Amino acid sequence: MLSRRQVLVATAAVLAGRTPAQAAPLGLVDDWTAAPLGHHGVPPGWRPYETPGGRPRYDFTVVEDGGRRALRMRSESEHSTIAHELKVDLAATPMLTWSWRIVSFPAGADLRERATSDATGHLVVIWPRFPEMLRSRLLCYVWEPRAPADAVFTSKKTSTVTFIVLRSGTAGAGAWVEERRDVAADYRRVYGGDPPNPAALALSIDTNDTSSSAESLFGPIVFGPR
Repeated sequence: MLSRRQVLVATAAVLAGRTPAQAAPLGLVDDWTAAPLGHHGVPPGWRPYETPGGRPRYDFTVVEDGGRRALRMRSESEHSTIAHELKVDLAATPMLTWSWRIVSFPAGADLRERATSDATGHLVVIWPRFPEMLRSRLLCYVWEPRAPADAVFTSKKTSTVTFIVLRSGTAGAGAWVEERRDVAADYRRVYGGDPPNPAALALSIDTNDTSSSAESLFGPIVFGPR
């Protein structure tokens, strides 16, 4: 069994753009190396995750940016979401770590209002429950231009989605930023009780309500220990 130090070293290596042999079983979701640079559309290992009225274009491209491999997500007057199956033990690896660079936000977007419920690239952890449209639980980590940081609120359009605002405003946008969230703790905060293991992780970008455009990039995404 790998030690905590080995887990942390492997996780750090993935975030730095390296993929040691130990990384995959330690909670690597994706580091965008399965597709060649320039790959456009839904990346390998992911599937379309359509939303009503989304008109998805999947304008996603695997790129090199700032010395790291990344998925560039662009959107214009549409809503594109992709999902990746998870096999993660939250009791052992509850910390979700990723890097992202927000290039632009949808003009006029405010997730707290139904009419302007758009967001630049964001990350979603999914616990499906039957019937899925009514009982599933989705924690959605966002960088929101208007809602305050650390705000937690339910989507006005989809009651199964809870937004957690990690960063607010536009300060810092344009630069790569590292995030580290305790998904188990966030689940308890929102829903109470110990979380089951999530079934999927999604990446989404949404501009259809504001008829605007947005762009974001995501680097490696990894689950690891506290």
